[in-house]
Amino acid sequence: MRSLRLFAALCAAVVSLTAVPARADLKVVATLPDLAALARAVGGDKVDVTTLALPTQDPHFVDAKPNLALALNRADLLIAAGLDLEIGWLPNLQTGARNNRILTGNTGYLDASRFVDLLEVPSAPVDRSQGDVHPGGNPHYLYDPRQALKVAAAIEARMAQLDAKNAATYKANLAKFTQEVQAAQGGWEKRLAGLKGVPVVAFHRTTAYLQNWLGFKTIAFLEPKPGIPPTASHVAQVLVQARTNKVKLVLKEDYYADNNAKFIASKIPAPLVILPGGTDVRGGQTYVQRMELMVTRLEQGLAGKGG
Repeated sequence: MRSLRLFAALCAAVVSLTAVPARADLKVVATLPDLAALARAVGGDKVDVTTLALPTQDPHFVDAKPNLALALNRADLLIAAGLDLEIGWLPNLQTGARNNRILTGNTGYLDASRFVDLLEVPSAPVDRSQGDVHPGGNPHYLYDPRQALKVAAAIEARMAQLDAKNAATYKANLAKFTQEVQAAQGGWEKRLAGLKGVPVVAFHRTTAYLQNWLGFKTIAFLEPKPGIPPTASHVAQVLVQARTNKVKLVLKEDYYADNNAKFIASKIPAPLVILPGGTDVRGGQTYVQRMELMVTRLEQGLAGKGG
């Protein structure tokens, strides 16, 4: 409790000492890069969009630095993945930001998970002994473009509510983005049709929605429990399962350590596919470009090439 008070005080000091710049029509902060990319696609030049997490960071473990609270202090809208994905770092930032607009339950807070078709919702109570299990369901839904479009529609509705004068622009931007995603989706599915039924090993349960969309089969995870680092004995068990099931690919986000994934891929043997951890919005990448990169890497994996 004392550390929380100290953090809140530090955030308040940073907020009070920093001058407020000229405002855009709407200032949006997203917890994740993919959410920021969707907000940018919908908002266009009417919004300023900031992401709290980087695509190179595991979204479960983001360092809640005071400069992030400063971004939240100025925000009209905070978009979160929800499902307790950010539970370890976002609440402290919301408190330290001293901005009632973006507190959970208020109009300036949008829980994107409320608008998607959730997977892996536990049917029984969960606790920490089971690892980092999310009681509301799997929060990695933006790996599926179908779910991303539902989130984009929710963002458009909330932006229009907060900034009615630009509602027509947000609606038009959403229509354009929807058309772009759906046009690309057909090509992605055609290129990855060979993934259907293919057995894979994944590092973390980030691949649930990707699997639901593309139809591959995850037979094991390198983490013994969600959020628990691989052990030598568990990796050995996964290797046996992988060889028995003739695994064709090993999947891992680029923010996870390489050693265990590289080892098991070499011993199966099977290509190791490094999935991008999120949209590089700060580098100008769009959500469609991020998905294209992921599809390309999976396509290369199917062709027997790793990386």
